[in-house]
Amino acid sequence: MAAEAAERYLELLREEREAEVAESRAWQESISLKELQRRGICLLKLQAANQRTGLYGRLLVTFQPRKYDSDAELPYNSFGPGDIVGLYDSAGQGDPLSTGIVTRVTSKAVTVAFEESRDGMLSLDRDSSYRLLKLANDVTYNRLKKALNALKQYHSGPASDLIDVLFFSSDPSAFSETSASSDGPLKLLPENHFDLVVIDECAQALEASCWIPLLKAPKCILAGDHKQLPPTIISHKAAAKGLSLSLMERLIKRYGEKIVKMLTMQYRMHQTIMQWASLEMYSGRLTAHPSVAQHLLKDLPGVTSTEETTIPLLLIDTAGCGLFELEVEDEQSKGNPGEVQLAGLHIQALVEAGVKAKDIAVVAPYNLQVDMLREYLCHRYPELEIKSVDGFQGREKEAVILSFVRSNRKGEVGFLAEDRRINVAVTRARRHVAVICDTRTVSNQTFLKRLVDYFSQYGEVRTAFEYLDNLVPENYTQEGCSEQQQGAKLPAASGPKKQPPLGKKHKAAATKPGYQKPEVSFSPNTSRPGRESPGTKDGADRFKVMLVAFLQSSEMKLDFPPSLNSHDRMLIHLMAEEYGLQHVSTGEGRDRYISVRKKEPAETSLPTVTPRSKQLPLPQPQHPSRETPVPAEPGGSSEGSEKVDLKTLHLEKVQREKARREEAARKAQEPSASLQGSSRKKDKREAKGKPAVKSGANSMAEEDIDALISAAIKADNTCGFPRCKASVTTLGQLCLHCNRRYCLSHHIPEVHGCGEKAKAHARQRISREGVLCPGSGSKDKSLDPAKRAHLQQRLDKKLSELTSQRKSKKKDKEK
Repeated sequence: MAAEAAERYLELLREEREAEVAESRAWQESISLKELQRRGICLLKLQAANQRTGLYGRLLVTFQPRKYDSDAELPYNSFGPGDIVGLYDSAGQGDPLSTGIVTRVTSKAVTVAFEESRDGMLSLDRDSSYRLLKLANDVTYNRLKKALNALKQYHSGPASDLIDVLFFSSDPSAFSETSASSDGPLKLLPENHFDLVVIDECAQALEASCWIPLLKAPKCILAGDHKQLPPTIISHKAAAKGLSLSLMERLIKRYGEKIVKMLTMQYRMHQTIMQWASLEMYSGRLTAHPSVAQHLLKDLPGVTSTEETTIPLLLIDTAGCGLFELEVEDEQSKGNPGEVQLAGLHIQALVEAGVKAKDIAVVAPYNLQVDMLREYLCHRYPELEIKSVDGFQGREKEAVILSFVRSNRKGEVGFLAEDRRINVAVTRARRHVAVICDTRTVSNQTFLKRLVDYFSQYGEVRTAFEYLDNLVPENYTQEGCSEQQQGAKLPAASGPKKQPPLGKKHKAAATKPGYQKPEVSFSPNTSRPGRESPGTKDGADRFKVMLVAFLQSSEMKLDFPPSLNSHDRMLIHLMAEEYGLQHVSTGEGRDRYISVRKKEPAETSLPTVTPRSKQLPLPQPQHPSRETPVPAEPGGSSEGSEKVDLKTLHLEKVQREKARREEAARKAQEPSASLQGSSRKKDKREAKGKPAVKSGANSMAEEDIDALISAAIKADNTCGFPRCKASVTTLGQLCLHCNRRYCLSHHIPEVHGCGEKAKAHARQRISREGVLCPGSGSKDKSLDPAKRAHLQQRLDKKLSELTSQRKSKKKDKEK
C-alpha cells in the first residue's frame, strides 16, 4: 500500500515539477524584467550593502535598493526565507553569477546565502548593480523524491507501524513540517534516535514533504488547521489528482474525530470576529479567552475612542456606487480603484484616531489589487503592511482591512468562493476587521452572503456614499435611469417630488387603529447569523409604514430611536432618500440616531397618482422646489409639476398650434371671401373657439398650462432668495448645494441658507484630499495613483511584447 502510494506521488511530483519549470522558462523568455518585478519574483537595481560569513562557510550578502536615499524600500515582492534565487549582473544577460538561498527579508533589504559562484569564490563589487530572480530549483524536488523513494523501499524500521496507520492498514493507537532533510543535521543521528515527530502547519504542507521526518520515529503529532489554505500547487492536473490534499486532511477524512484533538480556546480575536469563523468553519466550538474577548482598538495605548475604534466589525458597501472592478482582457488578476480609495480613507481615520500604521494590515485576494494598494498607500504609511491572502496566512494584526475587489453586473466572484481563503482573511484581525465589498455582487455566492449578513447584523454597515461625494449610482432599473437622465437637465425639479404619493398607496396600512410608532420593537439583534432577526427581516416594512404615516401626518420631524443597529439606519437613509425626505444622523456610538424632516408642507399635497415603479433616486441632497403654485389637474399627470415635463407639454402645445394653423390655411383656400380676408389671429381664435364649444375643461387646462409655463420661466429668471425680485438672466450664481440661481447679493451660501451644507462639504473635501486650499480651492486633476499604476503595467506589458517581436524577427533574419 505504501509503495503504491509513493509511486503515485512521484508521478504527481513530476507533473508539478514540469509545470513549475515551464512557467519559470516562459517568464524569463517572454516577460520583461520590469513586469517580473511587478509580479514580485524579481528585484532590480540592487547593491551589495553588506557581506559576511555565515554557517558552514556560506557567504551572506545583504542587498538593498540602489538609491541615494538610505531609507529606500524594496518594491512589492514574494521573496521569503528558503526561496532559491539567481544573482545576475544588471547589465549582463545569460547564466546567473551564482545561486543562493534567501535567509531574511525586510521591507528595505534581502539577505541571501551563497555557497560559490560558477568560477569559484563569489566576489561582489559594492558599487555595481545586481538583480535577483526567483528560480525553479530542483533542490526541494530532489529531497521530496528521495523521501518518497525511501518510503517505497521501507520494510523495517522505527516508522513501520506508523506507516501502516497512515495508509489505513491498521488503526491508530495515538494521536497522529518540519523543514527537515536527511541531507542536513539528521544524517548525523542514529536511526532510532527520535521517539516522536511533531509536524507543525501540516495542513499547508505537501504530503511528500511530511515523509522526510516521518520515517525517523514510531509516533507523530500533526499540528495545523485544515480549514485554512492548502498547499499551493502550480499544476492544475496534479492538484486534481490529489497532490493538493495534505496528509492531515486525508487522515481526518478517514479516521474522523477519534484522532483529532481540537484546541477550542483562541487568544487572538475579539469574540464577535471569532464567532463568525466558529459558526461557519468549526461547528461553533471556538471560545475566546477573557483577555481578548472584548478588546477593541480604543483599548490600545494612545488610541482615542471614535466610531472606527469602538466597533470590531465594519462593512463598507459599494453596491450601487459605480465602483466596478477593472475589466482588462489581458490581465488574469483583478483590481478595483474605488476600493483602493475607500481603504485609504478608512486607514486615515484609524491613524488619526491614534492607531499605528504598523498595527494595520490591508489584505486583498488579487495581486493586481495588492499592487494598486501599495502604489496608493505605501508612500503615506511606510509601516503599513499590504499583502495577498496567501501571503498573510499565519500572520495577525490589530486591525485588518479586506478588499474583496469583485464588483460586476454578472455577479461573478471568482476564487472568492473558496471558503477557506475567506476564513484566513477574516481571522487575521485581533480587534477590528473592515470588509470593503459590493454586497450585490458577492451575495450571489452563498458563503459570502452569510458573511455579509453576519457583518450587517453584528457590525456597522456604511455605504461608499459616506466616504466619496462624487459617486454616481449604478445598477438601477431601466426606468429609474431614464428619469435620472431627464432630471439631469433641470435639477431643480428632481425625482423624489413624485415619491410622496407612494405613501397614499399604503395609507390604509399606516392608519389602522392599532398602528403606533414601532419603537418598542427595535432592539439589538441577538439571533444567530444566517437567520434574519426581526430587526432585519421585517425592519424594511416597518420603516416604510412609519415614513408613509409621517408623510400623511402634519408633523415636520420624525426621530428614530438610537437602539437601531447600523443596518437598520442604512435602510432608513435609503427609504428617506426614496421618499424625498431630508435625513441626517446625529450623535456618536450608541447615542447615534436618525432624524427625518419634511422639506416643505406643499410637497406632500401633490396630485394623487399611482406610481409607475418603486425606484431609488440619486443619493444626493434633495432641496425644495421653486415656490410656484401647482394647480391640480383632474386626470392629469403629477409630472406636470416638473420642468422637464413642462417643456414636453409646451412642445405638444406648439404642435397643436401648428396643426390648427395648417387647418386654417386649408380653409382659407376655399371660395369664401370672409375666410380669405380674415387675419391669422382671427383664424387662431376661431380654431381655439371650436374646441371650446366642445369641451370647456380642455380650454381651462390649456390656460393653466400656459400660466404654469410662464410662472416657471419667470421663476427661472428671478433670484431664488425669498422676496427678492432681482433678475438673474444675465448676472447670477448657481448654488451647488440647492441648485438655485441667486443674484450677486444673495449668492453666498451663508446668506441664502446653505451655510451648514457648504461647511460640511468643505470639511469632507479637506478630510478626503488632506489639504486646505485658499478660497474655494482648486481640484487636484493629477492622475489617480491606482490608475497610473495600472496604465504603467499595461505599458510595460506592451513594451515587452514589442521587444519579444523584435527578438523573433532578428532570429528569423539570422536563420
